[in-house]
Amino acid sequence: MKATCHILFFLILNLSLFSQQYYVRGEVKDEAGNVLQNVTILQHKTGYVFKSGSAGTFGIISHQQIDTFSFSYEGYRTEKVIVNADNYVSVKMKLAPSSSSNVKRDKLSSLTKDLEKEEQKRWFSGDETYASLLENHFVNAKRFPTTGLSLNVDRASYSNIRRFITLNSLVPPDAVRIEEMLNYFNLNYNEPKDASLFDIKTTLSSCPWNPANHLYYINLSSKKLNLDTLPPSHLVFLIDVSGSMDMPNRLPLLKSAFRLLVNNLRDKDSVALVVYGGITGIMLNTISGGEKEKILKAIDELTPGGTTPGESGVKLAYSVAKNHFIKGGNNRVILATDGDFNVGMKTEGELDELISQHRESGIYLTCLGVGMGNYKDSKIQTLAKKGNGNFAYLDNFKEAEKVLLKEFTQTLYTVADDVYMNVEFNAEYVKEYRLVGFDNKVGALRDTMSAIEGGEIGSGHSLLALFEITPTNACNDAIADEVKSGKFADIKLQYRHPNNATLFNMNHECKLNFIPSKELDKNFHFSAAVAMFGSVLRSSSFTKNVGWNEIIALAESSSTADDLLQKEFITLVQQAKLLYSKVKKKKGAGTQY
Repeated sequence: MKATCHILFFLILNLSLFSQQYYVRGEVKDEAGNVLQNVTILQHKTGYVFKSGSAGTFGIISHQQIDTFSFSYEGYRTEKVIVNADNYVSVKMKLAPSSSSNVKRDKLSSLTKDLEKEEQKRWFSGDETYASLLENHFVNAKRFPTTGLSLNVDRASYSNIRRFITLNSLVPPDAVRIEEMLNYFNLNYNEPKDASLFDIKTTLSSCPWNPANHLYYINLSSKKLNLDTLPPSHLVFLIDVSGSMDMPNRLPLLKSAFRLLVNNLRDKDSVALVVYGGITGIMLNTISGGEKEKILKAIDELTPGGTTPGESGVKLAYSVAKNHFIKGGNNRVILATDGDFNVGMKTEGELDELISQHRESGIYLTCLGVGMGNYKDSKIQTLAKKGNGNFAYLDNFKEAEKVLLKEFTQTLYTVADDVYMNVEFNAEYVKEYRLVGFDNKVGALRDTMSAIEGGEIGSGHSLLALFEITPTNACNDAIADEVKSGKFADIKLQYRHPNNATLFNMNHECKLNFIPSKELDKNFHFSAAVAMFGSVLRSSSFTKNVGWNEIIALAESSSTADDLLQKEFITLVQQAKLLYSKVKKKKGAGTQY
């Protein structure tokens, strides 16, 4: 009995120590004392990766007072530093002997025409704790009327946020991508008419977090494909079976997820199974989707072990996909990993180039992440974009069921590639506008060679893009007089059909048609609540006066009683309220989170 008490005491003590949180603050400079921005900071204990801000500063949550970090930056030596959370950390980076290696170019998520990056640099704030994503600011509509958006069906950010909050952990701000949070709910789907591939609807109403402004909703819906008439698919399951996958929420979860996916396969579909870990090999040669017992048996026999030779796994999977390519069919590699992605002797740029080459051959890439931290999430998201595919994060079995069973065609069947939207505002009605979400990486904005490219849209998907609008006096007068004519904005959609190089355009003129908040469809109110939640998690300066109770009230009043995802969202916000309130009380009101 006495021994049992001692064991319980140490378990409780260890749990208490693990739950305690510290805040590591510091700065990164070069040998000349110049601040270094966007330095990659690896937290050894968790595997999470952070970035230094525009003033070279950083602030990181740690569960231990003494922690170890590695600092790396292009052209500089990597510095490994042991820090004490009680002390302000000053890191000095030394130049590497050779810095002539090729620099990887980031892709932009959004781009405002003629708005120079030098002007956007004014948006940087030296006080930001996390600056790898730079929040979009207000833009003058008269000087810069046109903004472009890269569209896709990615929704990984929401389930990743849910994992952090469910585990009672603070959400790294860079893990919050508002456009993916909105994608998650597939709100306001409108079936495109006749033979149209897309339907576009726009709505202008009041802004719930700033009554003086308006909120402009752009709702894009893609055509639903009939599963029975879909062309045949050749799918290559590329599964990470390395030693790091030996956890209940990793390989076992993926095995359950792929079992769900197999249930949707038809006789005319075909499947191959490739693994990388202790070995890299083909565990199941290409067979018909009708041979479900053989496919399921191969999945069930997977066991974890060994290192992570990701490069060889990717090469082998694409080789199988190429050898069994179905002309006019759906050819796709499905990469499933915990993100511990070792590319061997290849650089990340070379791996991106490899996947981009296969993208041109008509082979798509879908990435399924499990058990990942922020850095790995970002890495695999980049691979999905390079592979003209999509990215989902599976934090539990219900999410696997949602992504691979309920949203099967959205995830694995493309209706359009390189989808890119241009929005041109009428300066007569719009003084300033701010794109909510679609935030760019700091490195991409600083890179003069960075560019924007369209994304992949799946079957039956509904996408929402939000703009916060500062109206002109003429706009307010027109709304007061109930004027419903006059152009508010022009939308131009560019896209390609799968395996087709022809560029198609779709134009949509938006009239000034303001809908009072009380008459607005509930789904729009709910989407505003989702955007507010993401903004608060990012500590956005544009929603600094928004409280948790306001988000909860708006979500509760606009949710549908039988929508389980919306109910879960409300519960998630309530959990976040408790979590962040406790941390604020413990750390003091002056600390940023």
